[in-house]
Amino acid sequence: MEWIVVTLASALAGMVDAIVGGGGLILLPALFAVFPGAAPATLFGTNKSAAIWGTAVASWQYSRRVAVRWPALWPGIAAAFAGAFAGAWSVTLIDPSFLRKLLPLILLVLLVYTLAKKELGRTHAPLFQGRQEQWRTAAIGAVIGFYDGFFGPGTGSFFVFLLVRTLGYDFLNASVSAKLLNLSTNIAALLLFAAKGHIWWHFAVPLALANVLGSVLGSWLALRHGTGFVRVIFIVVVGGLIVKTGMDAI
Repeated sequence: MEWIVVTLASALAGMVDAIVGGGGLILLPALFAVFPGAAPATLFGTNKSAAIWGTAVASWQYSRRVAVRWPALWPGIAAAFAGAFAGAWSVTLIDPSFLRKLLPLILLVLLVYTLAKKELGRTHAPLFQGRQEQWRTAAIGAVIGFYDGFFGPGTGSFFVFLLVRTLGYDFLNASVSAKLLNLSTNIAALLLFAAKGHIWWHFAVPLALANVLGSVLGSWLALRHGTGFVRVIFIVVVGGLIVKTGMDAI
């Protein structure tokens, strides 16, 4: 029964994560519910061992269909890797539970802002070029990368929102770039968790396969229905994150 529950959760997480991020909203709570006595770092590591494959497949699918701003993105990818590695190392030393009370408030602000700005992310009009865009992408990668390695829930949604709000991307292009940044953070965190022995490898393969299947479906839906669809899913996922993290904080 444990295998079935977490495998189904991984498939659903892969689908949601491929569209707009937030797969951790589904798989991580499932792991914590099924294995309440496990070390948090081990469950975070096992989650990463599945999520990385779904994110990689989604990144590949998106990059074939959507023009990626690679010169601007590479500094962000490098910064996200460094940030996530530092964050994953920190979670092996510090309990991240103090973030549980703060996270719902941050997400609520993000959701209210997105709903209030109805045209936010509907048009792809990058606000910066050259080094200005690179520095901003690197800053986003470093900050959210550290958060992903240290805690994690909502990472994809934070990436998407900041790329839309700060750089002027639409939701579809932001989702594509967020996948590539998130792939970098997942690789860094996975390397650290693996080195520290915080991965259940016997769960890694079935969870990864399920995550990839969900990711393929999610990418297809996003590319088929476009920016408006991604924006709606973003709002739904952030709303779900607020409810879930709010309940955890009580």
